[in-house]
Amino acid sequence: TEIYTFPYTTLFRSQLAAELEVTFFHSFGAHEAVPFRNIVRTDIVLDFLGNLERTHMCGDLRAADAGKPVIVMGWVNRRRDHGNLIFLDLRDRTGICQVVLDKELTPEGHAKGEQVRPEYVVAAVGKVRLRAADAINPKMVTGEIEIEATELRVLNDARLAPFSPADEAIQNEEVRLKHRYVDLRRQEMQRNFWLRHEITLAVRESLSNLGFLEIETPILCKSTPEGARDFLVPSRVQPGSFYALPQSPQMFKQILMISGFDKYFQIVRCFRDEDLRADRQPEFTQIDLEMSYPQPERVWEVVEGFLTAAFKAAGH
Repeated sequence: TEIYTFPYTTLFRSQLAAELEVTFFHSFGAHEAVPFRNIVRTDIVLDFLGNLERTHMCGDLRAADAGKPVIVMGWVNRRRDHGNLIFLDLRDRTGICQVVLDKELTPEGHAKGEQVRPEYVVAAVGKVRLRAADAINPKMVTGEIEIEATELRVLNDARLAPFSPADEAIQNEEVRLKHRYVDLRRQEMQRNFWLRHEITLAVRESLSNLGFLEIETPILCKSTPEGARDFLVPSRVQPGSFYALPQSPQMFKQILMISGFDKYFQIVRCFRDEDLRADRQPEFTQIDLEMSYPQPERVWEVVEGFLTAAFKAAGH
């Protein structure tokens, strides 16, 4: 029996079965047999991850790391076959590094490199080395180094995507949004999420340093009259009754103030059932805060403080 590990699922294949089948074992013990050919390609054998652990992120390697043994994992961004040498541009959320598969050094790895294609998920084991002077790529932050691989594991294959995450821009917006999981692999999109994380972290730190407490407030609540329509959620246990999704935490933050919490903030999701506008959609995120005993100058100082921190985190 061979075991294939996928997210949330373990696949078992019998080598003796005439019709190859896979059994999905779910957390509740239920299982369903499906043809094995629908799950795994027949022209490439996937490797186990085993006890292999990543040591470095692709985009973090620099010339100072030359000589270090590394294990990197990610998606194949591009593949270039030069006969005895195969070059893989390996991508994760930090960036791209080049992996070299030398047929003389690792015949098995080179053979696997001949099979992999863009968007395959692989793990590369090897050593960082400096590139030759004429091979340095100044357009890449990792352009001074490459990984001389001694082992390559193909963790998952991929069908041909409708577009490549390596593309600078995607012309067809509908295709891009339909295949959002591919779109989100693009470096531009990865940077956007990283930037939002850094800005959110800066705002949290700024307000926390001023003595504000971050407190979550309920999402399912009673409808309160505000400026837009509420989204309604029917109650299963109270037929005919409905919860409302909050347009803002207005009611709850006032309760917190009269309860003596003094300073509160929340980076919170809000919901408003209204027509789309250029700066508004049905659900959005806002920075919500409340202070006891405020003076206008103190409010301006707080808001200017976290906005300054946010713009600094964004590089401004």
